[in-house]
Formats: sequence, structure tokens, C-alpha cells
Amino acid sequence: MASSRRDALALVLAAIGIVAAVSAGVLFFLDYRTEAESTSFGERSAAAVIIEPAAPVGTATPLPTPTAAPEPTPFPYDGWVDPALFGQPYPGERDGLLTFRGNPSRSFYGRGPLPESPAVRWRFGAADELCSFSTVGGEATKWCGTGWTGQPAVFDYEGDRWVVVGSYAPAVHFINAETGERLRPDFEVGDLIKGSVTIDPDGYPLVYVGSRDGFFRVISFQGDEPVELWSLSADAVEPTLWNDDWDSTALVLGDHLFIGGENSQWHVVRLNRVYNAAGEVQVDPELIFNAPGWDDELLTAIRDKNVSIETSITISGDLLWFANSGGLVQAWDIGPLRRGQGLPERVFRFWTGDDTDASIVIDDEGFAYVGVELERANSRAVELGQVMKLDPRQPDDPVVWSRDIHARVPDGVWATPAVHADMVYVPTNEGRLYGLDRSTGATVWQKKLPGPLWSSPVVVDDVLVQADCAGVIHAFDIADTRRNPPELWAIGLPWCVESTPAVWEGAIYVGHRRGEIWAID
Repeated sequence: MASSRRDALALVLAAIGIVAAVSAGVLFFLDYRTEAESTSFGERSAAAVIIEPAAPVGTATPLPTPTAAPEPTPFPYDGWVDPALFGQPYPGERDGLLTFRGNPSRSFYGRGPLPESPAVRWRFGAADELCSFSTVGGEATKWCGTGWTGQPAVFDYEGDRWVVVGSYAPAVHFINAETGERLRPDFEVGDLIKGSVTIDPDGYPLVYVGSRDGFFRVISFQGDEPVELWSLSADAVEPTLWNDDWDSTALVLGDHLFIGGENSQWHVVRLNRVYNAAGEVQVDPELIFNAPGWDDELLTAIRDKNVSIETSITISGDLLWFANSGGLVQAWDIGPLRRGQGLPERVFRFWTGDDTDASIVIDDEGFAYVGVELERANSRAVELGQVMKLDPRQPDDPVVWSRDIHARVPDGVWATPAVHADMVYVPTNEGRLYGLDRSTGATVWQKKLPGPLWSSPVVVDDVLVQADCAGVIHAFDIADTRRNPPELWAIGLPWCVESTPAVWEGAIYVGHRRGEIWAID
């Protein structure tokens, strides 16, 4: 949903639920409520008392032997993104977890091994260091930590392993993955950073990030201090609808930046990245294309103007995908840009009926997996359900399968589904975690966790990692995809986790809503 509607929903959710968990060496209590001084981080609040440092919940079980990942096409692909890179790292010179869900098809979840007996390596953020006040509906409230989608980027640069993440400080943080110390000073912005950063995949020391202050930025981290090289205002294009937030996560491919905004437009920027004679990275961006993410047919159907783009941009082959808060799923052919023969053209249109903020996942066969919220609860939304598989090659009847998995209104899917092997993993606002058959959509298993589940599931080495709103990160053994997966371990953080964890070579990096970012190994 668009930000203000999500904020209003979360304020209601803040009043419900007391979760307690007791385990070997760990006792933590979480009381979700709205506090008088608005320590509710603008959406929900929790009071947490940790007795003993957080430690694994339950008994550690040996991790399964991972399934071998598919190999990409062994010859150059004539298109923007080879579909065979499904499940593979971001194509380019830089190795790492560089964007939300790792690659252009939003299907790379990280690199193992995962911790077997997880413990806290470091915590980043003291007191209210990662907190600020932001205005929702004319009322200023306190927001802390990291939120939806908020996945850290992890990569190596200048001999160090870096963790780069935006927060509600509000700022971009550049953290040493080993020590938790700052590698660069924070880059402060004017309002919350809710989405995930993207790190330049071609080796340039650049981070791409949007903020609630109305600007999408290109920031250099080459020198001793981060420097803004360019920004795009949400008001730079017209027409616009809804607001000026930037919650979407960008993609960078072939010197082009692709980004959607809550101004309800999507944008293509030619970056013109170079190093000058002094070896300093420079950009000279040109906005070469923008288009509304809505049409008159959609506005007539939904009877409002809530059509902001909060999904991250997804690209597979020559198709660029996104959806909006009006529920309009679209694919645009961006092949003409690559060939220098024209502008993008919309080639697929499908209306889910309701707010669609979860990013679209495209598999190696070109199928689209879409999670949908249930808020308007119109007949279209109820009929289609809250998770579906679409075939863009059948534009007149693209639904391969769809599932109604809501328990009440509001409900549905805020997190981005994970597609792995023959399964699709889908968390819901109500707190259900579904394992669905990838071919049929049938429920293979389901679990109940403390909701809302806005953190997207992560699959690494046949282990499913899912964070919940009690602040617990769970690891499930999914080596056998046909059984209800046993829990390998769980570790408790002191507050609700909305952000998606970053898993990279033995460690997990994630923020929570109390006001910290944790490294777990």
C-alpha cells in the first residue's frame, strides 16, 4: 500500500499482541502498543526487556547439504538480463549482495554458509541514534531502526567487507562487516529511508538510494566522506499522483538506472559514469524516459488516486516489471533502449484488484510471481486472491494459478515471495508462512508466526530464513521441499523485524524497529 495507508494500518496493529519466548539462556518479552511519546516508530511499538544477551532459541541442527544452483547461459545473452541468471548474483564486476533480493529478477537471496549456532557479532546504533521524527497524516511520530524493505547490501571494497544500509536516523550507514564500526561517516538525508539501497554492480564506488524527503540520490563513497553526486526530485516529472516518497529499490544495468517512485511514475536515467583524470568517480545523469504507472482504466476501477510505485523494479530478458498501489502489474519492453532504436513500450497489463507493493519475482521461464495486499477488498481482489503466478505470454488470460490466503481485512502479502526449486514461500500480514507448490499453487505446508510478516523470506543453501514481528529470526530446513520444514534454529532480537535479512558468507545482517542493526554469525 502507499506509505500513509501502511502507516495507518500499522498504528492499529500496534495495539495488539504480547509475545513472550523462553529458551535456553534467553528470556525476552515484547509488548506491542502505541506509547504516549510515540516511540511507536510511526507504525507499531514494542517494549522489550532482554535478560541475558540474545542467543539461539532451541537446539541447533546440522544444516542441510545445499542443492546445486543452475548455471547461467555460457554465451553472451542478447538482452538486458539473461533469464538463466535466476537465482544467481547480480551480473557485473562487483561480487556481493548488491540490491534488494540480490539481482534484477529479485531471486538471489545471498551466499552461505549460514550460521549453525547463531550469536550476535555486533550491534550498530545506540540509544536513539537510528531514530527520527517523521510526519504521517499531519502528525509527527518517532520512527526507529530499519523498516520495509530495508535489506542491507554486503560487498568488499578497499580490503574491507562493507555493510551499507539506509535507516530511520535518517541516513545511509557504511559499516565494517567484521567490527560494526563506521567505514565512512553517515550520509544524512531529510527524512526516512524505508527501502533498500543498491550498490553499483560495475565496481564504481556508488550507492543508489531514495528517501522520504522527495529525492532519489547517487552517492559516492570513494573518499573519506560520502558525497552526493546527483539527485532526482519526485517533482521533476509530470503528471504525478500520490506523494514524493522513494521506497522502491533501483536497478543499474548498462549505465542505466531504473527506478519507480511514489510520484507514481517510473524513470530511466542514463548515468554516464566515468573516472576523471584524478581517478575520482563522476556521473553526468540524464533522465531519458519516464512514464506514469497508471492509466485511466485503473483510476476508474479503483475510484481513488492511490497508485504509487513501491515495488522494486524487476528486469528479466528485455522486460521491466513493476506494480503499483492500485494493483496494476505491468511489463515494459526496454529492448529498444538497449539497441538505441526507440523508447520502452508497455507489453503486458494485469489488474490484481488491490494494493501490490511486494516486488515481482521472475523465474527462469519468464513466469511472474506476485504478492497482493487485501485492503480495498473489492470483488476483483477477493476473487483473485493474494498470491498468483502469471504468464505474460498469455496476456488475455495470464493467471496460471492464484490463491486466496487472507484471514481478515486487511491482510495479504507485503513481503516479496521467494521462489526456490519447486516451491514458492509466501509470508502474510496475518502471520502465516506458506509453502506453495510452484506449478499448481497448492499448499504443501503452512506455519503460524507472530505477524505482521513484512520481512521477505530468504533461501540460502536449502535453508529458509524468515523474520517475524516478535523479533525472532527462524531458520527452517527445506532440503526436502515436500515436508513441513523443521526449525534448525531461531534467534531473538528485541523488536519487530520488518527488514529483509542479508545473508553473506557465514553472517546475517539485519535491522529491527527498536533502533539497531545486528550482525549475527
